Amino acid sequence: MLKNTASLDLVEFVETQILPQYANFDKAHNMEHVTRVIRRSLELAVKTGADINMVYTIAAYHDLGMSGPRAIHHITGGKILAGDARLKRWFSAEQIKIMKEAIEDHRASASRAPRSLFGKIVAESDRDIVPDVVFQRTVQYGLANYPELDEEQQWLRFREHMDQKYSQHGYIRLWIPGSPNEEKLKELRNIIANPTLLRQQFDKYYKTERL
Repeated sequence: MLKNTASLDLVEFVETQILPQYANFDKAHNMEHVTRVIRRSLELAVKTGADINMVYTIAAYHDLGMSGPRAIHHITGGKILAGDARLKRWFSAEQIKIMKEAIEDHRASASRAPRSLFGKIVAESDRDIVPDVVFQRTVQYGLANYPELDEEQQWLRFREHMDQKYSQHGYIRLWIPGSPNEEKLKELRNIIANPTLLRQQFDKYYKTERL
């Protein structure tokens, strides 16, 4: 029977030395987000039979690259993991290489499939496709990174992001067939296809986040 938790000493290291770094990032990449990615990753590890310690570590490190430019955070994150000599306590050089590549491959805009099952797991787990989460995070990101925009400009940015990433012709890809994300993406696309419903979602979260 597969275990669904990582080694206790690895978990202690990650929870004390790695996860607190997420407190420095914006609301879309904070502790709540990484915790969610870890939980989903562990579920997929059990489902697919992937090494639980590797999956856990990849999820924990996947957005540490947000300490630098967002556009290359997946590359930066891979370098951070590969350069952390403390991980040699639990992993071989080959495992660390695979984990580095998984983080490099997790970005939603990647045009090709991740190079390994580990990359597919973190990429899939990083997809916050629950509609309410997607809408809230997009509003949060807009307010945090484009504070100079007024409400109507924030709406236009929100709408464009939804279209480019999540719509029928958007760039997001799901890599694990039958994952819970498939149904959620269908629900999200139905809302995006209805401009009135989409504007209602924006208005709701814009008002909440501005409080």
